[in-house]
Amino acid sequence: MEIFDCIAVVARPIHDFGDEFMSDEATAAVGLRAGFPPGRGFYCRGRFGVLGEASVSVVQSVQGFLGPQLAAAGWLAGRPVMPAEEAAGLYAQAIQMWGRANVPADVDVEHFNHLAQQLIDAADADALPLFAGWRAQACPSDDPVGAAMQRVHVLREHRGACHLAAVRLCGLSAREAMVINLGDEQATHYGWQEPHPVAAALIPRRQRAEQLTDELQAPLYATLTDRQRTEFAQLVKALTASPAP
Repeated sequence: MEIFDCIAVVARPIHDFGDEFMSDEATAAVGLRAGFPPGRGFYCRGRFGVLGEASVSVVQSVQGFLGPQLAAAGWLAGRPVMPAEEAAGLYAQAIQMWGRANVPADVDVEHFNHLAQQLIDAADADALPLFAGWRAQACPSDDPVGAAMQRVHVLREHRGACHLAAVRLCGLSAREAMVINLGDEQATHYGWQEPHPVAAALIPRRQRAEQLTDELQAPLYATLTDRQRTEFAQLVKALTASPAP
């Protein structure tokens, strides 16, 4: 399989499977049991906790696609509950737990882990601090299914960080990209207050941003052989196909 064919096949499933984890009530319940208030506190403190005790403005700049007030409120709501590093560790545990509950039992997660780690190790993390933080988060050696889900998350963070850079390079703001992608109404769900329609002339820039995102990811997938890329695409399809019974 060619590099860009593989990226085209795996990008959406990796993104969507990560979304399922993030929006699942089971994930929220992990945070609630740990003392996080309802809302985005666990999500923000856990996901962005790999940045350390960063200021609100730093978190807002790195995460990109949430409305700035929503990101700020979530980060601040989680701050009294536990230190950032501890929250990131708990979020990693939630990722692993969700993987054990939702990754189909017949997937060759050992081979997925081998190929996914090869991609993760090959990535240049310059200007991608959120990805760098999650790459540095230890994966369990005795839980291959949980580790597979964590690697899905890390790869998702890589593409997300690349996409934020690509969006800005193409002359779009994060708000404009979200409105083009989701529409005005859905963008409000992600914290963009009064998002307003985007000028039609800007819409092609998002497609260019997608292409540039693929180009930024291409060096990772170039480290796999044609056969490995085919295997990886098949494994991603199988891993993200449906929740396990």
